[in-house]
Amino acid sequence: MDVLIEQRGVIWDGFQTTLALLAVSGVLALVLGTVLAAMRVSPIRALNAFGTAYIFVFRNTPLLVILIFTAFGLPALDVRPSFFMKAVIALSVYTAAFVCEALRSGINAVNPGQAEAARSVGMTFGQTLSIVVLPQAFRTVIAPLASVFIALAKNTSLAQGFGIAEATFRMKGLINNNPGDVYLIFFGIALGYVLIVAVISGAANIAERQLSVRR
Repeated sequence: MDVLIEQRGVIWDGFQTTLALLAVSGVLALVLGTVLAAMRVSPIRALNAFGTAYIFVFRNTPLLVILIFTAFGLPALDVRPSFFMKAVIALSVYTAAFVCEALRSGINAVNPGQAEAARSVGMTFGQTLSIVVLPQAFRTVIAPLASVFIALAKNTSLAQGFGIAEATFRMKGLINNNPGDVYLIFFGIALGYVLIVAVISGAANIAERQLSVRR
């Protein structure tokens, strides 16, 4: 355990970056995914078509390809964010597709009569969606959304390929410097990811109990 204790600062720095990637990408993916879900159920055909095309493209494209495009394609377009922001952009646009589909299933699970009742009292589509449908949809898809964010937490490890010093990047450096402690270092980093996943799962379980919809 000496190497983990001695290098705890390095390990913690790596997980801070991992958590930052997870938090920023998660918030952006949730916002973008919600907008896409609204497009997917919109009566406006152009918005519906755009949402459908977005989901088709990003759900069927490997995340690594999106990361490579973001890292090398954006500079070609004269857009030069930091490598951290490039990773955030790639993770966000990829994860948003899965957030959208999870949320769309929740929207479809809401009783259509409630939307009809909202429209009958003069609410617009946007008001019906934001006030009546989406609050209920979010409560029914807590578990699927938790699974999406758990996948996002693990996907942040791909950012190490572009030199971002997150947890997996730090693990590789520690293994190179301490080849005799490979399994111990691997176990320590893996345990960190397990704890992150456990926190997401625990938060989802608490939210489900508190916000569960009575059927």
